[in-house]
Amino acid sequence: MNQKLIEAIELRKSGQHERSNGLILELVTEYPEDPRLNYQCAWSFDLLGEEWKAVPYYEKAISLGLEDEALEGALVGLGSTYRTLGRYQESQETFLKGIDLFPANNAMKTFYAMTLHNLKEHQAAMEILLKCLSETSADKEIAAYKRAIEFYSDKLDETWT
Repeated sequence: MNQKLIEAIELRKSGQHERSNGLILELVTEYPEDPRLNYQCAWSFDLLGEEWKAVPYYEKAISLGLEDEALEGALVGLGSTYRTLGRYQESQETFLKGIDLFPANNAMKTFYAMTLHNLKEHQAAMEILLKCLSETSADKEIAAYKRAIEFYSDKLDETWT
């Protein structure tokens, strides 16, 4: 199994997504209770633009006890996939779980902000994005205004006269 999975991952890295997906599908059929294979299968469907096929594999991978970085990636992938399918409440729930488990993951927060935008929660979305930007940007102009960006991140609708 390991050699075939390594081959599938190498195929994915080289842009051969369909061949990679085919190998992973063979593996997940043979080992359906392996959380890592279910995660890899979900990922392979996402790369093919077949998000609706990815969802059950993400869900199964997580329910089977996926751990650590793989769980972190699966939660980002599932939350983002739910969002692209218009399943905004499920996306929000997934991202909230992910942010609780992996609070330092700014990619997760960024995708969560997109979901909040879709839920018409623009203030919360902007606050998250501005905080991520101010905390992670290496841009010297943004760094110069870091304190102001952080201060205003949750006060976008306030005015001072």
